[in-house]
Amino acid sequence: MADNQKVPKRIAQTVLNSLKGGVVPRIGLPYITVGRKSEIEALLHDVDIISEGGAAFRFIVGRYGTGKSFLLQTIRNYVMDRGFIVADADLSPERRLQGTRGQGLATYRELIGNLSTKTKPEGGALTLVLDRWISAVQSESARETGLAPGDPALAKAVDQKIYAVTAAIRELVHGFEFATLLSRYYHSYIEGDDETKMKVVRWFRGEYALKHEAKEALGVNILITDDDWYDYLKLFAAFFRLAGYAGMMIMIDELVNIYKIPNAITRQYNYEKMLTMYNDTLQGKARYLGIIMGATPQALEDRRRGIYSYEALRSRLAEGRFSRPGARDLLAPVIRLEPLTAEEMLVLCEKLADMHAGLYGCPRTVGTDDLVRFIQIEYGRIGADQNITPREVIRDFIELLDLLYQNPDASLSVLLESDEFSYAKSEAVSDAAETDYAEFTV
Repeated sequence: MADNQKVPKRIAQTVLNSLKGGVVPRIGLPYITVGRKSEIEALLHDVDIISEGGAAFRFIVGRYGTGKSFLLQTIRNYVMDRGFIVADADLSPERRLQGTRGQGLATYRELIGNLSTKTKPEGGALTLVLDRWISAVQSESARETGLAPGDPALAKAVDQKIYAVTAAIRELVHGFEFATLLSRYYHSYIEGDDETKMKVVRWFRGEYALKHEAKEALGVNILITDDDWYDYLKLFAAFFRLAGYAGMMIMIDELVNIYKIPNAITRQYNYEKMLTMYNDTLQGKARYLGIIMGATPQALEDRRRGIYSYEALRSRLAEGRFSRPGARDLLAPVIRLEPLTAEEMLVLCEKLADMHAGLYGCPRTVGTDDLVRFIQIEYGRIGADQNITPREVIRDFIELLDLLYQNPDASLSVLLESDEFSYAKSEAVSDAAETDYAEFTV
């Protein structure tokens, strides 16, 4: 476990503010990760396969607030540390897998705009990756040949290495134009032509709307479209590997926005695109590529509007007869998130209390007994066993910490017994709320 007393204040502030606002922080997750060990290990097994030239596709399924986005962000940080490039996007009414008004292309643009590496985790890493690739080829060629910068023979050696990469890309679907533009970017880099470099980057980002614009700017008569944007992600995965990265991980959350599409035919087109992506990864048509999608149980299982309404996907994704809560097959395409236990939430609250005290430079005022009482109250509410989520508990707890910090004379026990915290306690589970302290220790 990370020493929360030594969490940098910038990270602690970001983590606590994000969690209090109900969103997942992009930094500091190792300090507060609790549970999900089996799920993380299963996903990291996929990472090993991808880095060896394979591909993987997973669905992470959980209700709102159960930690689905948290798990996605945790894996995002893990794979970046392992040399992967990550692209992530949330679907919305304007961003889908397939659309008639550019919604699929909008998702592609979001993914490419959010390209992240270990050295640029906030996104926007495409130009950095391209420049790093060229610089690395130059350094490698100089080392291998012993030639000095500026020597025409060195330039020729670099050209040969660049050509080897673009030749490998040309063999793939849409690879010829992609490789041509990589070559254009390289020559613009060498010649200091920043204008052409940015034109190439604009094309890679899917920002040209008309073919004649791309033709005039770059000499290519093709655009990335709603129909073929996924093919270009496969090209990027292949290129990133050749450029020295371990692979590419794509993370797409909020599949519920496909479930919400009112038109049945449009929904089916989106599920058809999803099936194409799924089949590609399992059949070996994609390499060095991982795809993780986040969904709610309803968005997956609803036979009328959900993913299971598309029979080809339902037959591939439905659980077998032996899987059940508490004994899920984590090697299956769908990983269903079980709720965090009260014990795991207690550990998480301890970490947050330490982080909060370190941020404000004050002693931790919430003792273990107080934490136990807080967890007992939260988990003692009516329907808590089915409906309580980490998001709600964490938000309540950080609010308590903030109130105690701002009001040093306030009593935690008084706050815990206030109507706001106790009104929904179930009489039916009042005995459980008085469970012995030892049951909540870890």
